[in-house]
Amino acid sequence: MSSPIVTVKTDQERQDLVIIPPTSGVALSGKINVPGDKSISHRSLMLGAIAEGETTIEGLLLGDDPQSTAACFRQMGADISDLSGPTVRVRGLGIGNLQEPNDVLNAGNSGTTLRLMLGLLASQPGRFFAVTGDKSLRSRPMSRVVTPLEQMGAKIWGREAGQLAPLAISGRHLQPIHYHSPVASAQVKSCILLAGLSTEGETSVSEPVLSRDHSERMLRAFGAKIQVDPSCHRVTVTGPATLKGQSVVVPGDISSAAFWLVAAAILPGSDLRVENVGVNPTRTGILEALQQMEADLTLENQREVAGEPVADIRVRSSQLKACEIGGSLIPRLIDEVPILAVAATMAEGTTVIRDAEELRVKESDRLLAMARELGKLGANVSERPDGLEITGGGPLKGETRRKRQRTS
Repeated sequence: MSSPIVTVKTDQERQDLVIIPPTSGVALSGKINVPGDKSISHRSLMLGAIAEGETTIEGLLLGDDPQSTAACFRQMGADISDLSGPTVRVRGLGIGNLQEPNDVLNAGNSGTTLRLMLGLLASQPGRFFAVTGDKSLRSRPMSRVVTPLEQMGAKIWGREAGQLAPLAISGRHLQPIHYHSPVASAQVKSCILLAGLSTEGETSVSEPVLSRDHSERMLRAFGAKIQVDPSCHRVTVTGPATLKGQSVVVPGDISSAAFWLVAAAILPGSDLRVENVGVNPTRTGILEALQQMEADLTLENQREVAGEPVADIRVRSSQLKACEIGGSLIPRLIDEVPILAVAATMAEGTTVIRDAEELRVKESDRLLAMARELGKLGANVSERPDGLEITGGGPLKGETRRKRQRTS
């Protein structure tokens, strides 16, 4: 990039403040790369841990959530190298061979770690596991994965009849099911498919609309027998399966790219290229939403890496227009709704975001948080039970917010 967008400094007299000057008149130009995709990072660690042989992972996201996944599977016997280097190596145990840990497995703040891991733990006969997370994760609903696992014969105990962590799991031989999920959730679907790897017969999941399909793609690449019926959004795995270690290249996370795409779209004079971004069709709802808002977006250098579509995304500034976003598009941009709300504050007209009630049960109530914080900046935002209504036109104004003090 030719120059920084802002200069961030700390107030020397008041150390609890970070001052960010206005970006008026600043344009984004050049090219950047973003961190690796978190969903693919989690799955590559998990599948590497239960595969036979060695899995190498390049571009893994080096964040707290993948660290939690790695730590949990190390406790169960998988040999996972340090996550700080450019290449992570995982020597797996083979399906059904996770070891009983001598302590509680802690997923930290990662719902993906906990929910997907439950499918594997429940299908380890004769072994007992206890899982937990931080305060936020312990308040998030687990019944959406516990219920189908119990239909397969799993034994799981937890707070509020297994709805909340901490959870205890007694591994056993499970029975295949066809589960009709009431929600489109990649975590629910992946949990059941992972349980089906050790289960004799066909285990399948149907969804009301298609959710992100990283698990299906990666399971197939590792050697599992996966069938996808797009006509009814059904995915089937045949077990017992054998997975073989693979070489995985993690593309850039489109959720991280979304912040740069929105920034370039709303800052006049911008022309930015975000390189090596995963553009899996089940994840590109943010691109479709921005195009509905008449953003100037193009995909360049489109290719496929390790079964995942990848491209460079070029975005140039334009006057955004309001639109309505909901329905089947929401599962494909659920994590990008907050930054999309920022884009809506700069669009002409009133943007309506609906069918996004899932955001109320993340690590925080993201709909409430975005309505409150954007309102502090002068945005015209109304909270809806399942979304937001935002009248654009800007500009936003600065606001002082004190950093929370951590307590031990």
